[in-house]
Amino acid sequence: MKKIVLPSLLIISCLVWAACSNTKYLKPGQTLYTGAEVKINPDSSSKIADEKNVKSDLESKTRPAPNKTILGLRPKLYIYNLAGEPKKPKGIRHWLRTKVGEPPVLLSDVKLKSNNAILTSYLISQGYLQSVVTGDTIVKNRSAKAVYTAETGTRYKINNITFPKDTGNLANIVNQNKGKTLLKKGDFYNLEVFKNERIRIDNDLKENGYFYFSPDYLILQVDSTIGKSQVNITVKVKDIAPDAGLKPYTIKEIKIYPNYSLRRDSVLRKLQPIEYNDFEIYDDKKTFKPRLFDRLVFFKKGETYNRKDHNQSLNRMVNINAFQAVKAEFLPVDSFKNNQLDLNIYLTPLKKNSLSFAVTGTSKSNNFVGSEVKVTQTTRNLFRGAEQLDVSVGGGFETQVSGQAQNLNSYSFTAQGKLTFPRFIVPFYKPSSTTAFIPKTIASLSYELLSRGSLYDLSSFKAEYGYLWKENLYKEHTFNPISLTYVRPGIKTKDTAGLYAANPGLKNILDRQFIIGSSYNFTYTNQMEDARRNNIYFNGNIQTGGNVWGLFVPKNSEGDKSIFNVPLTQFIRLETDLRDYYKINRNVIWANRLNLGYGYAYGNSTSMPFVKQFFAGGTNDIRGFASRSLGPGTFKVPDTVQFADQSGDIKIMLNTELRFKLVSVLYGALFADAGNVWLRKEDPLRPGSGFKLNNALSQMAVSTGAGLRVDAKIFVVRLDVAFPIRKPYLPEGQRWVIDQVAFGDKTWRKENLVYNIGIGYPF
Repeated sequence: MKKIVLPSLLIISCLVWAACSNTKYLKPGQTLYTGAEVKINPDSSSKIADEKNVKSDLESKTRPAPNKTILGLRPKLYIYNLAGEPKKPKGIRHWLRTKVGEPPVLLSDVKLKSNNAILTSYLISQGYLQSVVTGDTIVKNRSAKAVYTAETGTRYKINNITFPKDTGNLANIVNQNKGKTLLKKGDFYNLEVFKNERIRIDNDLKENGYFYFSPDYLILQVDSTIGKSQVNITVKVKDIAPDAGLKPYTIKEIKIYPNYSLRRDSVLRKLQPIEYNDFEIYDDKKTFKPRLFDRLVFFKKGETYNRKDHNQSLNRMVNINAFQAVKAEFLPVDSFKNNQLDLNIYLTPLKKNSLSFAVTGTSKSNNFVGSEVKVTQTTRNLFRGAEQLDVSVGGGFETQVSGQAQNLNSYSFTAQGKLTFPRFIVPFYKPSSTTAFIPKTIASLSYELLSRGSLYDLSSFKAEYGYLWKENLYKEHTFNPISLTYVRPGIKTKDTAGLYAANPGLKNILDRQFIIGSSYNFTYTNQMEDARRNNIYFNGNIQTGGNVWGLFVPKNSEGDKSIFNVPLTQFIRLETDLRDYYKINRNVIWANRLNLGYGYAYGNSTSMPFVKQFFAGGTNDIRGFASRSLGPGTFKVPDTVQFADQSGDIKIMLNTELRFKLVSVLYGALFADAGNVWLRKEDPLRPGSGFKLNNALSQMAVSTGAGLRVDAKIFVVRLDVAFPIRKPYLPEGQRWVIDQVAFGDKTWRKENLVYNIGIGYPF
């Protein structure tokens, strides 16, 4: 008992000392401010709806905010006091006091009258029109808190809404769209809704040419004298609204400066413009083809101004990735005397050529460490239509620092050329796109060489032609009508049979393969909406090989369709990735992922090509198992295998991760991963590799662990430590190994702990 009580008393004493010790640094007459408390209708038996949230909102609006606390302590204030007054404006003492520490917030900083007014104003904005807030302070032992008492009264509701009488074009537009009003009879009075209603009306008017109208020209008159805690609202245009804001405008001239700079401003304006459709183009260097602007500028001469065309034009000019500066200037003709606008568009191109260089360090869960170097040359506006050519070459190496393949090196070389056209290019058809996002046609050609030490080489050639377009802010599509891949292996050892026997499944990797097919990818996400408490991400992908294109491939003497004496691979591959991000509070997120994949080989093929199969284990997968080491099914790759490239036709994976902020840019995570891969048909050389629906759950691998992330917004560096708690390759009834976890055992740590270093979040 003594061994328990003494440490407990010591800890409590330390906590009390740390909590109180900050006040001893205060000067005579100073009192430490510890925060605010709000009491709502304390002398009334009636309760308001959602009182807890209202109380929290009011407390968050009081100023100043007290010193930050952790478990009731103020470590930042304590560091400030402990550092003392620095003698010079640099050094560890100055850094601790000014960067890490936090000066004391004093009671003298609290302005009760100002806070009373702020809290009363907030309650009125929420419909408590008769509310009154009074504040006081409570001082004890050189520390004090503020207590605010809010008498709210009854919350008012909307009884009736009246819009401007239909006496003119502007009022007519407002009335035509009043069915979309945010003001609803029976709703509570809410000032934020009133503001949004003014913005809604302004948007409707902007769509109808009222370029100079502003939400500030509207007033919502509230009559709260009708009784029964209700209000009538009248929407009116202010009498002081300027004439320019009360009439619609049309577009007169559209002038485009595609190669604009301030230095050449006066020269450009004196040029004889190129007349093209409705545009006057001032470009003596003929930087861009005039037809490009048909896809970038949605305005036409003589048409009424509207905000949709305005926003879509700006978005397209920004997203085309050809300009470093974009400006659209609308100028009134004859200083507001008529209802016409001139549109001037100023575009400053990006540099035609740029070179980027990247070095990446890698550390994988299969004990491989290495580095990759990549150089990319970008050429913009290649054919004067804002096209972009990217040519990149890269090389890397990996070496295994422990395990069966210790000191075994792996090398890679990649080369790629990618040409992007900012439009749809479809034979015999000219599609049009009217969204704010630029559709793209992409043609690419790539080569990759992978050398697995003294075992084998893999050379792959790939050519692809397809389209990428965004339907809206949330939905993106990628369609590649044709994709060709040729994989050529090279076995370095003469003992091929021995190599296959020692590495089950390797023969599938080292088959020559020719894949000609199509693919479609759909992505939906609302992650850009930070105000949402729950965000989702969905990606669906379908790939086919040897389907429609296979109809044009002849058969060889054995009756198989082949190209260059290589059998044509025929398959269908489906994959979905669903993610959910739930914000428990501002600093805690619960992230979940479900990843499913299914591949079906037919015709010429008895199994999926290796490059299209699924893998399990690794940094972004099931983190308690080495990369690509899991499966298929209950099969376990022998420990003597140097490269455990195990794959499957079917994949099921689930991940859950709790992410929380620790301090500044440092975040922590607790996670669990589960899943496996299987073959659609069992491989006799890999017993237990076949998929059976009734056995899938019992063959799932499970791992868990914790991690640290440095999240600097522009990049994320991640370190995860994971270990298995369920091993599918063990006999049934023995697969759960939670009871064997022993962090203090060196042998257990060596055999089970897996360290993952990654860039970015795992999902």
